[in-house]
Amino acid sequence: MRLFELITFTVRVRTVAQALAQIETSLAEPEVGGTLMGCWASEIGPLNQIAVLRGFSDERSRQTERERFLLEGKAFGINEFMTDLRIENYSLFPFLKPLRPGQHGPFYELRVYDLISSGLQPTLEGWAKAIEPRTAEQYSPVYAAFYATDGALPRYLHIWPWTTLEQRLQVRTQAVGDGVWPPENSGPQLRDMCSTIYLPAVFSPLQ
Repeated sequence: MRLFELITFTVRVRTVAQALAQIETSLAEPEVGGTLMGCWASEIGPLNQIAVLRGFSDERSRQTERERFLLEGKAFGINEFMTDLRIENYSLFPFLKPLRPGQHGPFYELRVYDLISSGLQPTLEGWAKAIEPRTAEQYSPVYAAFYATDGALPRYLHIWPWTTLEQRLQVRTQAVGDGVWPPENSGPQLRDMCSTIYLPAVFSPLQ
């Protein structure tokens, strides 16, 4: 599976729990397409956000589900809580395979990097060389990385699970100190960077 969709809902203050319960119910309905990969609520960064990551076997199934979602107009049943909605299409980096569902967190860091216009291919080349050393046992795994195919382009999303925030700081510092990260030639490709820490919903396949 190489095609993914990230839906980011922003909901009113103190409605995250109610919204998550409704999303869980809605995702279980038989007409809903896609494979749920993860669902999280933001903890550090922009607050009151819910991220839903789904995978699709092909572009046709992703588009069919997108149109069903939009035309139905129910937004997984959380219209009464919602203040903003963003839907993005992503393709998996060709040399990566996402982690299996299970306990990898509980902290998940979603990092979105905007690139210069020619920056995607050098970024992919740098990641292809660096990701195996960076995810060696003494560091930490990456869930996956994806490049966007719509919206402001080029940009990419990478998702890192952490058991603690202290582990995050220790691993990131060690990887830079050891010279295994960031990827070669990645800095010149960057225009902007954004990071949000999320915690998984109880029904998220990624915990």
